Amino acid sequence: MNEWILIVDDNPLNLKLARIVLETAGFKVKTAVSAEDALRVLKSDTPKLILMDIQLPGMDGLELTRKLKSDAATAAIMIVAVTAYAMSADEDKAMAAGCDGYVRKPFDTRALPDMVAAYLQRSA
Repeated sequence: MNEWILIVDDNPLNLKLARIVLETAGFKVKTAVSAEDALRVLKSDTPKLILMDIQLPGMDGLELTRKLKSDAATAAIMIVAVTAYAMSADEDKAMAAGCDGYVRKPFDTRALPDMVAAYLQRSA
């Protein structure tokens, strides 16, 4: 798989919905349910984009983002923070951690493929 997206979310329904919507739109998708799970996936392949839930058990999404952005092997991956907490301070924290974008949950499933395509185009 050369171009794919990693979705990191501990909520199985959110994960399944995003995966189905994006796969139906033609994207290649892998999923992870925790930061540690995401790190395992990233050992074998590098995605073009990560949709990163901020609220994860254990290592949260912002900590994982900082870890990925500080590593030369993963620093170029575009990371979009996804959160149900729509506070402006959260967006500031996400951007300070190194996220390339910020999306609020629940996201519009009709708009998700276009949003992902726009981020992928920015990363090209």
